[in-house]
Order: sequence, then C-alpha cells, then structure tokens
Amino acid sequence: MTVTYVIEGSEVTGLERFWSVVGEAVNGPGGYFGRNPDSFADCLRGGMGTPDDGDFVIEWRDHARSARALGHEETARYLRGLLGRADPSNLPRLREELARAGAGLGPTLFDRLLEIIRDETPAGTLRLR
Repeated sequence: MTVTYVIEGSEVTGLERFWSVVGEAVNGPGGYFGRNPDSFADCLRGGMGTPDDGDFVIEWRDHARSARALGHEETARYLRGLLGRADPSNLPRLREELARAGAGLGPTLFDRLLEIIRDETPAGTLRLR
C-alpha cells in the first residue's frame, strides 16, 4: 500500500520550518527528517521514516507559497550561514552562489529540495499541488 506524506506548503516559512514540516509529515508531531540537504536525501532513501521499498508519495500542497518562502532571500541567508563552516576550497563557489542568490539569480532552496526529492525517490513520488 502506497503511503502519502503531505507537506503543507502554507506552513513553510523558511528552511528551518521546512525541516519541521517535512519531519512531522513523515514521522508525526515532533518528527525528525533531517535538518540539512544531505540528511534529507538520506532520509528519503528509506528506513528513516519512509518505506525501504520506496512505495510512498510526497504531496506538496501550496508549493508555490513554499517556493516563495524558500526563494532567493532564504537561499542567501542559508548560504551566508555556511560561509563560516565551509572548507576553504569551497569558499569561491559558495561566495559566487551567494552573490547570485543576493541578486535574485540561480537556483533557490526550493529548487534544490525538489531536486533532492526527484533524485532520491522513485519516479512519480512527488506531486506538486
């Protein structure tokens, strides 16, 4: 039986809130589902809330509202937070991404999260509503 996890996009006000919303969608109130892109990808592969066999659907309701909340401004905020922890070899790329996000260009956090979902789950898993 296919399990459907519903992300209520109207509740996503930024990246930290996204982690809480998706954690609760998958694991119930207070549920944990990773708090960074890498752990999010790991959780989607199964065994950490999602079925190991990949038989699930993520229905992201009001995704346009989430896209705005996870847009360039939030992307720039996130990237600024990474600067102090980044390996020095990654700083030029990170600064370039930050400059682009600050100018309203390039992929957003929303774009990256969609990419992770599409890369780490079977085809047809994501439904944007």
